[in-house]
Amino acid sequence: MKQKHLFHIIIASGFGTGFSPFAPGTAGAALATAIWIVLSLFVTPLPLLFTTIILIFIFTILGVWSTDVLEPTWGKDPSRVVVDEMVGVWITLLAADAGNIWHALIAFALFRIFDIWKPLGIRKMEDIKGGWGVMLDDILAGIYGFIILFGGKWLIG
Repeated sequence: MKQKHLFHIIIASGFGTGFSPFAPGTAGAALATAIWIVLSLFVTPLPLLFTTIILIFIFTILGVWSTDVLEPTWGKDPSRVVVDEMVGVWITLLAADAGNIWHALIAFALFRIFDIWKPLGIRKMEDIKGGWGVMLDDILAGIYGFIILFGGKWLIG
């Protein structure tokens, strides 16, 4: 492994969760959810919202870059790349109330359902080449999860 690829491996693998022998995508999404839960316990709602948006932006850009660097070695959309799951679950978590563990768990479950089943055009995003193709299907899954969580909260009141 070249030293210059270490940064990209750390980012793309979701700080190593992508090397999980069982369900690496779930492990990456679980880590991102845990990060959000810890942040939500110590940060008030508005700064949490901005922090989550910043995480989404930074890890989307780094995820595209790192995936583009690693795909020639690891292959197209390898299971070790889970930064896309991290970004996707953070998008769904934008609809969760700060400090609400139930909302966080529901957001995690909704995101994983959309990410695994890939309905409503999500699978089509995988046709896009490179890092953007890897990231966009999970971004769309995160958006759908956000809509369902936000709508469910609105309906329940």
